[in-house]
Amino acid sequence: MFTGIIETTGEIVDVEYKGSNASFIVKSQISKELKVDQSLSHNGVCLTVEKIIGDTHQVTAIDETLQKSNLGDWKTGTIVNLERCMVMNGRLDGHIVQGHVDEKATCISVVEKQGSWVFRFSLPKKDEGLMVE
Repeated sequence: MFTGIIETTGEIVDVEYKGSNASFIVKSQISKELKVDQSLSHNGVCLTVEKIIGDTHQVTAIDETLQKSNLGDWKTGTIVNLERCMVMNGRLDGHIVQGHVDEKATCISVVEKQGSWVFRFSLPKKDEGLMVE
């Protein structure tokens, strides 16, 4: 589980496709503090740390994750938001979120509202039941 509060960013330094899956090597200031099998949010998507090499870590996204998130667009140099999972014995800043993506939407407009922004999204009709206003 995650709070949705981004801890730091990482840079994609390598991408390797294996069949329909993609493995990413991510360089970040927290990579050397991670542990293999730890859950880590990458742009809001929960991925499992597979390897740690110096200041990088490796994660793999399966085909469904690549199709239902922006991870399929990642390439060398892409900057991603990182968040470690919640610690249940401390303060929870933000919100409790799962980090599992069910679908992706298309941003159809962005309107600036005197310091705020209104984003409008289009979602396939079959997935409207996934949304809560």
